[in-house]
Amino acid sequence: PMDEAGGDPVNPRRYSALDRVCLNLDLLLRAAARTGATQHRPTPGAALPDPALDGADRRRSAGFMRVNHAGEVCAQALYVGQAVLARDEDTRAALLAAAEEEGDHLFWCEQRLAELETRPSRLDPLWFLGSAAIGAAAALAGDRLSLGFVEETEEQVVRHLDGHLERLAPDDQRSRAIVSAMCADEARHAEAARQRGAAPVPAPLRRVMAW
Repeated sequence: PMDEAGGDPVNPRRYSALDRVCLNLDLLLRAAARTGATQHRPTPGAALPDPALDGADRRRSAGFMRVNHAGEVCAQALYVGQAVLARDEDTRAALLAAAEEEGDHLFWCEQRLAELETRPSRLDPLWFLGSAAIGAAAALAGDRLSLGFVEETEEQVVRHLDGHLERLAPDDQRSRAIVSAMCADEARHAEAARQRGAAPVPAPLRRVMAW
């Protein structure tokens, strides 16, 4: 009997080491280029009013959303980098699902940046490469420490986003809705990592990550 993909369900294909390297490189390249990327969830706050902001508030919102966009580039790259070297297939699947949600965040931030008549950072490709390398390095330490890295990273991101919510103009309801939804997702990612058995990140590394 054959499965839907034309494979043998009794004797599934066993990939060679070279096959796995090629598959992982393809995964990284597709994520970097966002090949086939689609938005899976509607943009939070899209139906809210978007009143004209004064110059200072507009610049502040644009700066925050540009920083958040770069952060989501890093988050997606981090998850994909960890997924390509994850030892457990369930952990790999969970990391890729989280990366998909970070992809939604990218779409949300890009739409808000366009509304604010500005653009993302031109250094995003460098952020992606560096974060993917960090993610792969974390995965080499084992799945539990890799998940601990996710937990610590996301907890710091939540604090970072909370700070943005405190400083965004009250009238900028669209930016606030996006940041609030992102914050909820990141908190959920941290909790999911905890539930999957994340190991505590050593204190010196936590301090480095906080810089």
